[in-house]
Amino acid sequence: MALNFHQLHIFYTVAERGSFSAAAQALHMTQPAVTMQVQSLEDYFGTKLLLRSTKRIELTEAGNALMPYARRSIELIRDTDMQMSKFTKQLKGRLQLGASLTIGEYILPRLLGPFGQEYPHITISMKVMNTAQILEEIINHQLNFGLIEAPVNHPDMHMEAVMSDELKLIVSKSHPLAEASSVSINDVIAYPFVLREQGSGTRLVMEEQLRNKNIDPGELKIVMELGSTGAVKSAVEADLGISFVSASSVKHEVALGLIKAIPLTDATFKRQFYSMYLKSALLPISAVTFLTFLRERDLQQWL
Repeated sequence: MALNFHQLHIFYTVAERGSFSAAAQALHMTQPAVTMQVQSLEDYFGTKLLLRSTKRIELTEAGNALMPYARRSIELIRDTDMQMSKFTKQLKGRLQLGASLTIGEYILPRLLGPFGQEYPHITISMKVMNTAQILEEIINHQLNFGLIEAPVNHPDMHMEAVMSDELKLIVSKSHPLAEASSVSINDVIAYPFVLREQGSGTRLVMEEQLRNKNIDPGELKIVMELGSTGAVKSAVEADLGISFVSASSVKHEVALGLIKAIPLTDATFKRQFYSMYLKSALLPISAVTFLTFLRERDLQQWL
C-alpha cells in the first residue's frame, strides 16, 4: 500500500480540529469514514498516531512527528495547484467567496469582468458582508474563502496579502481645502471628519497611519460615523465633513467633479487586502485560479 495524501489530509484535519466529528464536518465526510481513513494510515505506518478520549484526541509521539510532514504535503498541493492554475483555461465550476464592503462593492466588480473573459466557465457567487460574518461562514464551510481589508488573528485561518490599496483624502468641491494642490496631515486634522464605523478595515488603516505620525485618532473631530463607504462619500459631497476612503471607491465621483481627492505631502495611507481560508482546507482549483489571478496580474489597469 502506498502512502495516501488523502489520508494525510484527514489525519492533519483531525489533529487540527481536535476531534473526529469536527474533522468530519470540515471535510464533508461521515465520522466513520474519517475514523477508517486514520486507522488505515496507522496500519500503513504500523503505529498509533492519535490517542482517543471522550473529550479530545491527543497526538502520540509518532503523530507529533508526522504533523509537520502532513502540513508540508498540504502546502505542496496548494503550491502545485497555484502553479498549474496558470494553464487551466477550460476550468468549470462554481466559486463561492465572501468580500468585505469596500472590496465587494468597489474593487471586485471591476476585476470579475477580465477574470470572466479568461475563465468563462467559472461561475462566481460573492457575498458582501463584514469580516466577522465572512469568518463565520468560512468556518461553517458556506464559503471557500474571503477577501478582507485587514488580517484576522484566528488559529484556524490562513492569511495572505493578495492586493494593494491606498486611501485618499476626500473633500467636497466647496470645502476650504478643495483648491489646494496638496496639504499636510496636520492641516487636515483641524477639520471635521465623517468616518466609517469603528472596527472597519478602512478606519483601522487610517488610525494606524495617524499614530505613525504621532497623531492620536481620538483627538479628531468626528461628526459622523457611517456603516458604508457609499454613505461616507454622500456625506462628504454634502460638505458634512472630510474623510479617507479607498482610491478605487471614489474614482467616479472625482471624475464627475462631485468630490475632490487631495494629495498629502507627508503621509501615505497604503494597505493590503488579504485572502482568508481554513488552514486545513484544500481550495478548489477554481478558487486557486482566482487568487492566482489577483496575485499575479497588474490589477491597476482595471481599477
